[in-house]
Amino acid sequence: MSQPPSRHLPGCACGRHGSDLLCDAAVADGTGAMGEAAQRAVLRAVFPGAATRRALLQAVGAATVLAALDRVLPLASAREALAQAPGTPEKRDLKVGFIPITCATPIIMAHPMGFYSRNNLNVEVIRTAGWAVIRDKAIAREYDASHMLSPMPLAMSMGAGVAAPVAWSVAAIENTNGQAITLGSKHKEKRDPKDWRGFRFAIPFDYSMHNYLLRGYLAENGIDPDRDVTIRAVPPAEMVANLRADNIDGFLGPDPFNQRAVFDGVGFLHVLTKEMWDGHPCCAFAVPRAMPAEAPNTFAALMRSIVEATAYVARPENRKEVAGAIAAQNYLNQPVTVVEQVLTGTFADGLGRVQRVPDRIGFDPFPYGTMAVWILTQMKRWGQIRGDLDYAGVASQVFLATEAGRAMREQGIPVPAEPMRPVTIYGKRFDPSQPEAYLASQTIRRS
Repeated sequence: MSQPPSRHLPGCACGRHGSDLLCDAAVADGTGAMGEAAQRAVLRAVFPGAATRRALLQAVGAATVLAALDRVLPLASAREALAQAPGTPEKRDLKVGFIPITCATPIIMAHPMGFYSRNNLNVEVIRTAGWAVIRDKAIAREYDASHMLSPMPLAMSMGAGVAAPVAWSVAAIENTNGQAITLGSKHKEKRDPKDWRGFRFAIPFDYSMHNYLLRGYLAENGIDPDRDVTIRAVPPAEMVANLRADNIDGFLGPDPFNQRAVFDGVGFLHVLTKEMWDGHPCCAFAVPRAMPAEAPNTFAALMRSIVEATAYVARPENRKEVAGAIAAQNYLNQPVTVVEQVLTGTFADGLGRVQRVPDRIGFDPFPYGTMAVWILTQMKRWGQIRGDLDYAGVASQVFLATEAGRAMREQGIPVPAEPMRPVTIYGKRFDPSQPEAYLASQTIRRS
């Protein structure tokens, strides 16, 4: 299997510029590139506008600009500091649990494609049967880190669904978008959600974006998710079989199982979740909250591995290669064709059409506080948590934006300036600074 391209080849990482110094996407992932990383960091700080920086470098040359900066800024010290080898991981042999779904792509691909080993880690990625098992093994510390649904660390931290609060955090977002509502083939003439009273739906877990997005979608269409339909948790790997057996009418679940239902001829894609909230989080790379302090070098090496893998799969030209790496029996155990359709965004929808949606699934590791606040509003909306809540405080404690931003900067990946940005969900503006007002505006809710 081919390895990620060397960063020491001529040109830049994205292939559109003659030098890494001209490119915002450039990534330094080896000690030989650390001097260049320091130079890029200084150039971006002094000339934050990409267009201005590129114009200047192209006009007078990188050497001239860097020589001038070296007289007034400590470039030599920055290069020396960055050239120091990362600290030796306190623990190299790690177990990381995952559910076999495409949401776990960075966690999975980092194993066969060498991202963990390049960061001096010996990681065993362990296929796990379901989310409750993931949670229980994480609590028991049988896993050093884990693939989790992004709401799970929030729920665990607040004691929701567990015997007592357990301090786990979202170190990075594994994927954005990448889910769908899939209906059984017999419902092709029932495309209007207002006609879904009496439907039986599956979701992968109660504390999941799937549950909240499905409930919100139904409510937006006048369907009460607790009175008008049935929603139950089903492990993702069992969703297609339940659809085939007519035990459910549909599911809001992760890929590759939406696409597998189409592949097997038992269902069709009703709507991609990106149509509900473009850029929504789904899964996360989760760690014990104490890990950054107790094992900082291990944590840093894990974060480098995950962020590097995420950056690699984020590039469209790498998607087919990654699909081939993760489709294998010990990972997703799916036909490569199914995984390719999900990752490339060129897919059959089960309604006789081939759709092209390049951002059907996205990969952005940054854990926005906005994501956490919205999840918390949904936990409260549907009665999973009650009482007064410090939304921003919980979000900043559980979603490790600072740590993720640091790992992204080390790889030359732009870091968002505002973790609490407003977003559009179901066509309406969500302002994370006004969570209670947002809740009060929802006409269908349990709380």
